[in-house]
Amino acid sequence: MTAQPTVPDDLFARTQTIAGLRALADFLENNPDIPVREYGGDYTVFPRADDDAAERAEINRIAAVLGETVTDDTGRGGHYSVSKTFGRITYNAIHVPTERQAAHDALMSYAPVFHPDRYATA
Repeated sequence: MTAQPTVPDDLFARTQTIAGLRALADFLENNPDIPVREYGGDYTVFPRADDDAAERAEINRIAAVLGETVTDDTGRGGHYSVSKTFGRITYNAIHVPTERQAAHDALMSYAPVFHPDRYATA
């Protein structure tokens, strides 16, 4: 697989994301009366590629940069992912296999016709 090139929109989004995270950190540091989540938070990304193999390769590349091990739960219908925690903030890179995404989409296709309030008892 060839590396995904950085396109101007991606570079712009990256620059704005990093600046936003720094601004948030500065704001929270300068305003101790503003609450934060007790257990931190997550920053999650999903690779964009043409197929499952390319997305898995991207997760492998991210894992190598993070120095972490990939978690492969695809055999149980799960995801292919890697995570690294920085203090109380966790960076997650997750690949959702095509088959799993299709199953989710099929399940959600019923959502517009299901109205739980119709089945409520008084």
